[in-house]
Amino acid sequence: MAATKTRISSFSRNISAVSAPQLPGIKCGPNGTFFVSSGIPDLDKILGGGFPLGGLVMIMEDAEAPHHMLLLRNFMSQGLVQNQPLLYASPAKDPRGFLGTLPCPSSKDDKSRNHYTEQEKGLRIAWQYKKYFSENQRNIDDHKDSNQEFCNDFDLRKPLEKHFYSGQRVDCVSIKDSPNPATLHDRCATFLAQFPRNDGSFSCMGRIAIQSLCAPQCELSKMDWDMLSFIRSLKSMLRSANAVAIITFPSSLLSPSFCKRWQHMADVLLSVKAIPDEDKELGKLLTGYQDMVGFLNVHKIARINTQVPMILEATTFSIKLQKRRFLVLECLNQAPIDGSSGTSYGTSGGCSGSSRSGALDF
Repeated sequence: MAATKTRISSFSRNISAVSAPQLPGIKCGPNGTFFVSSGIPDLDKILGGGFPLGGLVMIMEDAEAPHHMLLLRNFMSQGLVQNQPLLYASPAKDPRGFLGTLPCPSSKDDKSRNHYTEQEKGLRIAWQYKKYFSENQRNIDDHKDSNQEFCNDFDLRKPLEKHFYSGQRVDCVSIKDSPNPATLHDRCATFLAQFPRNDGSFSCMGRIAIQSLCAPQCELSKMDWDMLSFIRSLKSMLRSANAVAIITFPSSLLSPSFCKRWQHMADVLLSVKAIPDEDKELGKLLTGYQDMVGFLNVHKIARINTQVPMILEATTFSIKLQKRRFLVLECLNQAPIDGSSGTSYGTSGGCSGSSRSGALDF
């Protein structure tokens, strides 16, 4: 009797990575992926869990407003409150002074935020869609309750306590007078060497935050190919380290060809945009326009260990400061023309328009 031949697949499951011990701030995702929090609960939910461990996140700045600093501050504070070492690089002469502007996590007994969100969203939608919103809101609340240790709510009015960043866990680098990116590259390599990825172990992890790379006040803004080589090298080092890096850069100051190259290097690509002052047409189009401070666009989401793309329900979100304290991201909602339900701004030619003519125009 002939012996049966066992079929062997070239794909195998990494058991050590799946069963790796979890630290505060690290969450296991699908396909053996691990996530770290962005410091914004809504952004973690949009990205499917947060920033991938070992990934490079890039944020395109807006020349009109520094909204990218809101994302950067929350990212840095989230790591510091979870006792994760931080490397911060900035074009400022004294980068350590920026640490005093980081937000403080809100108290656990502050339940007014969820109540405010539910009441605000309840008034924003039509009554016939309330049952769909209630089901979605329960899922969001369950997600937040289950990830209280993974992501905090940060109060932008309260500064982070000094003991979080006064120790040796924070390394600050000024890139203002750097003649080339070699100095920043060496600091990043030394920092990432502390967090090697060995057999899926998570003894410690780190975060890198680089603000306004290629800013006009830096000499690095004139070194296009050198900066592209630095980003490529940083991405390679991150792949073998338990760390996450964020780079914000002024995309409007780069040439179109190099701006595209920078975007292709990112694992997660975001952009922020300011809202024009007193844009009446936009105010009529969007619900809650008076509470918005800007827009967040999601251009790329990392998909590690899989070839299946992630399809988002929306790619543009409004940035709001809830009670002028909490950073909130919401889907854009189209406002009705008047108090009646069903007819929305600019939809008179569609199937949701007025039915007085008795016919639908597709």
